[in-house]
Amino acid sequence: MKRNGLYSALLTVLILAFASVKCNAQDWTHFRGPNGDCRVSGFKAPASWPASLNQVWKVTVGTGDASPVLFDKKLYLNTRQGDNEVVLCLDALTGKEVWKESYASDPVTGPAGSHPGPRSTPSVGEGKVVTFGVAGILSCFDAATGKLLWRRNNPEKAVPDFFAATSPLIMDGNCYIFTGKKDNGAFLCLDLARGNEKWRWTGEGPAYSSPSVMQIDGRKQIVILSEKSIFALDAATGKLAWKIESLPKQRFYNSSSPVIDGQTLYLTGQGTGTKAVRIVKEGTGYTPKELWTNSGVGTKWNTPVLHEGNLYGFSDSRKIFCISSTDGNTAWVDNTVTSDFATLLDCGSILMGLPSTGFLIILKPDNKAYTEVAKYRVAETPVYAFPLVAGNAVYVKDAESLTMYTF
Repeated sequence: MKRNGLYSALLTVLILAFASVKCNAQDWTHFRGPNGDCRVSGFKAPASWPASLNQVWKVTVGTGDASPVLFDKKLYLNTRQGDNEVVLCLDALTGKEVWKESYASDPVTGPAGSHPGPRSTPSVGEGKVVTFGVAGILSCFDAATGKLLWRRNNPEKAVPDFFAATSPLIMDGNCYIFTGKKDNGAFLCLDLARGNEKWRWTGEGPAYSSPSVMQIDGRKQIVILSEKSIFALDAATGKLAWKIESLPKQRFYNSSSPVIDGQTLYLTGQGTGTKAVRIVKEGTGYTPKELWTNSGVGTKWNTPVLHEGNLYGFSDSRKIFCISSTDGNTAWVDNTVTSDFATLLDCGSILMGLPSTGFLIILKPDNKAYTEVAKYRVAETPVYAFPLVAGNAVYVKDAESLTMYTF
């Protein structure tokens, strides 16, 4: 009885603590956050960093590299369990299952077979959750109950060489998704309520990145990286706005998403370095104009973050770097080797990096030198998903589990 009472008291303290920080924290509604820029609001760094993080709970959820998303104190995940892909809704405080839905999905085969689960992060909004399975099955669920609202199967089994990895985007009553296979892709705008097609763009096959949003002259453009180029489509009409050739080099693939700052794009990729491009309106159209190129520093599988005039990221040589967003000059490259599979979040006063090694790295954003503030072991198995930060809570999805830590 004494032990149960202690547990109840501890849970009450956690509920009150989570509620107090959650009101200042943002929901994390799709890949790379609600604004697609990896910026976390509401995080307050501790006065002194602890020796280790407090593990609140850990639950087995299934295999996959898809990141969790958060809305209204609920976590949503897409994973694989056995022969099925599953969509999970968990209570963000306790890790308890709220609902679970599953469907049969073809297994991952060939060179990609070592990553058997979904790669695409769900998108949650307007009372719905949209998932894109590794075999190209697009599903929409009621966020509160898990009821399936609509589904688009993939009978042609059209997926890229390493299977579907782009994430869906919910915006303005629509769902946007890049489907298809090598040399034959379709970017779709679907009515979120019913899944009906509003418009489609066809052409090059999808890459392994996710769509971003740019706004010019009051109109939203969907910025998309394909297997061969980066281009923008008018969000309302699907009309092509502009296009830049973006061929991968050294037998690599387009995997990074663009970093968007107003009308400026920062593009990086495997073997291609990093460049800045500004989209300029000329007459009735738009023209991309290159601002600078840094051929010496680029990423492989991850996307940098933009913080106070500098780009920070994990390079294709597995090192953390900082380059100026103004002129592209390299500020520094740290000599410590980490991983080319890595994620990075901008938490304001600090940056939070998570390589596949399972160590959460706390960095001070500093263009003078690499400054590591703290480092924590958060997973014993490789991590390929973004950590999710809400208030003083950090959620980490590893090979098969989801864990909640607090600072």
